[in-house]
Amino acid sequence: MRLLAIMLTLLLTAAGHAAAQPAGAGETRYSAFHDYRVVTVVDGLIRPWSMAFLPDGELLVTEQPGRLRVVHDGELLPEPVTGIPEVFYQGQGGLLDVVPHPDFASNRLLYLSYSKPLPEDESTTAVIRGRYRDGALQDVEEIFEARSRGRGHYGSRIVFDGKGHIFVTIGDRQAPPSGELEQHPAQLLSNHHGVVVRLMEDGSIPPGNPFVNEDKALDEIWSYGHRNSQGMIMNPATGDLWLTEHGPQGGDELNLVEAGANYGWPVVGYGVNYSSGAAIHAGTHAEGMTQPRKVWVPSIATSGLALYSGDAFPHWRGHLLAGGLAGQQVALLQLDGQRVVREESLVRGLGRVRDVRQGPDGFVYLAIDDRGAKPSAIVRLEPVVRAPLPEPD
Repeated sequence: MRLLAIMLTLLLTAAGHAAAQPAGAGETRYSAFHDYRVVTVVDGLIRPWSMAFLPDGELLVTEQPGRLRVVHDGELLPEPVTGIPEVFYQGQGGLLDVVPHPDFASNRLLYLSYSKPLPEDESTTAVIRGRYRDGALQDVEEIFEARSRGRGHYGSRIVFDGKGHIFVTIGDRQAPPSGELEQHPAQLLSNHHGVVVRLMEDGSIPPGNPFVNEDKALDEIWSYGHRNSQGMIMNPATGDLWLTEHGPQGGDELNLVEAGANYGWPVVGYGVNYSSGAAIHAGTHAEGMTQPRKVWVPSIATSGLALYSGDAFPHWRGHLLAGGLAGQQVALLQLDGQRVVREESLVRGLGRVRDVRQGPDGFVYLAIDDRGAKPSAIVRLEPVVRAPLPEPD
């Protein structure tokens, strides 16, 4: 009878969510280590890009058109946060990442990245910070503006290292890989195309950055030769900085980011030209260019990256969770040190997974971006206890 009651409760819970959830949500899904179900947290969002959990239980969500939304006690508040700057909302541009300061409980600082409008209908990646109080972002200051121009590939993930630094990704701004590949902007240290930058928390330059003393190099640059990195996470136990970046037609990469390293775009890689299918790169390897730890061919359009450490899914601890847009999935990546030794696809067909975060409850939260064709949702993965196998006759 107890098992029957549990099953009835699960069915009623799923039915209560069915009207609001994306297709396939609520039903039990299966993986090698854990069964789970997808439950809608909130819906009615327009192109959610990033999520941030606050110590008081609120969930903040960026909407690409330029709104910072608040989820309070499980409800999406009707009014967005005030004080957000104007964004360049065209194509891939808009309001992008939101990350609370590690000491947010005492200083109330939020960091946001966005595509900043520039003259002549241009734009770039910028980062601001401000104090979040009573539904408003106050004392807003810009701490970084990228020296790059274009209308796409903004990058924009922000990560704190717990040592007073932040890392920010900036995409290659869709600069075409033509002519001398070694002269592509992502291979030059004189701009911010296709880089990861390391800053102090106030936007100043850390003295230990790898190119601080190099002529014609921008002091902020930590690594370069990236295409468009929209997933980044640091392992607090090891200091490993993991990054996922979009390849062209194929060739998405998982990279372990190291100071001063060149990740090769567009000289080396594993993708091909969108229109013709012809090779873009000179090859897949070159001296002085760092190889990815994993490649996806075909592309899953990587976006959002989390390192799981919770209790809800104990067999996923230490695994990376990489969101996929075109792939409409989450890639669960088992690590052995700094090597990927196993991959499994979760939540296939649920929708375009823009962001992946671990919640304070240990559940896995996903931002589903349906490109404005219909309202999008924040969903979470909850464990489903497997029923014991029947005793043999």
